[in-house]
Amino acid sequence: MKKLRWAMDGGFWELDMSTPTTLEGVARAVPDDPLPLGLSRGTRLSRPNQIAFFQRFMAMPFVPSSSISTHGFSLQRVFAFPFSENWIVSLLGQFNFQKFLSSVNEGGGLLQPSNSSWLQDIGRHFSDKSLYALGLSSELLITPDDTLVVGLETHGDNKAPRKKAVFRHKFPNHNLIMEAVWPGLFVDKSGTYWDVPLSMAIDLASVGCDSGASYHLSLLHNTGAPKQFDGSQTHEVPATLLPGLCAKGAFALTKNIDLWRSKAQKLKMVQPFDIFLSNPHISLSGVIGAVGTACLGDNSVRVQEDDELHGFKGFKLCVPRVKSALLADIFASASFTAQHGNFQKLFLDLTRLYARLDFPSGSKFLAGTTRLTQDLYNSQQPSLEALQAVCPAATLSLQQQIAGPFSFRIDSGVALDLKNREWHLNVKEPVFAIEYALQVLGSAKAVA
Repeated sequence: MKKLRWAMDGGFWELDMSTPTTLEGVARAVPDDPLPLGLSRGTRLSRPNQIAFFQRFMAMPFVPSSSISTHGFSLQRVFAFPFSENWIVSLLGQFNFQKFLSSVNEGGGLLQPSNSSWLQDIGRHFSDKSLYALGLSSELLITPDDTLVVGLETHGDNKAPRKKAVFRHKFPNHNLIMEAVWPGLFVDKSGTYWDVPLSMAIDLASVGCDSGASYHLSLLHNTGAPKQFDGSQTHEVPATLLPGLCAKGAFALTKNIDLWRSKAQKLKMVQPFDIFLSNPHISLSGVIGAVGTACLGDNSVRVQEDDELHGFKGFKLCVPRVKSALLADIFASASFTAQHGNFQKLFLDLTRLYARLDFPSGSKFLAGTTRLTQDLYNSQQPSLEALQAVCPAATLSLQQQIAGPFSFRIDSGVALDLKNREWHLNVKEPVFAIEYALQVLGSAKAVA
């Protein structure tokens, strides 16, 4: 499983992760304390709309989907039924091609002495319900600012059906999302998928402000005992997925500074492959903010676990008798962006570098700084735990145009692990991808 999101997209606000595990094509990240919020939504098209785009504009009758850990190689196709200008129903079908070939090979192949036996054999293989999966979704544009999405996903191998209902509303400067999913699919940092019997969420975020103040509010309620998606019990259940109610709020101040921006004229009568990647520049950006979490239920036990695990006491209050907890912290981030090229020419006209340093826990950073100061003042050797606490997490991203709308991209997190004596530098979740800029849409892309 690879997270098809980029360094500039995420940071403190965790986004959905792309996954072929389900027909919907996304899994929500397991929320962490205090950040990320674990509820922010990306700007991608839904899976049915993605496949419909490939079928219509790229003449692809079937779109492949591959998942090594679950169904293997499959083929997908969407049938859209626009009942009106404001209402469209999509039927997404999936055929497990890899499982079909495996069943044919186990049965001795399709070569039979008579045509009737061959037809009966291939018909028997195609009639296997476990090869198929169907996803039905309805998208209703109630008003220009209100959208209601209802979805149902079923599998022929007797898996429990997945249902969801999502309501979106666009305020002048805010986005509101209300969602109910049963069961809800989550994925943790190790790539393990979890099913929560019922997950309901409300998310309100300010938008449209590159610099200045912004805030993000979320409410998450989980019901039932979480289970691993594959049915095994090899991992411990993340505490944030346990039954209970969790409310989070974050406030941040952002400042962007342009060190240099090209004033050279672009090529005339040539549209950039991506209009948002057509201005060479060098810029800096900084973010500082605060976040608070309130938990009620079994999910509040994680506050006690964090205290014992890290050894640094932040702004935390836990009341075990009523299964409640409060948590507050500050965070900061600094980033650097440099771009060369206008992304108009056919070859090597875009080189983009992005680097970011994250300080996700101000309390841990202050505690580590205080401990280091005490060790130096007392002429003692600084502890590894204190040094580790003040080291930020780094994220690097490089994008290079190859030819035309195609570009190569690599994103990776970098962190110091001072406890590892052999190699202190750890590379976290590297993503290698080829991007195809959809020039006809101005600024859109397909990622592989």
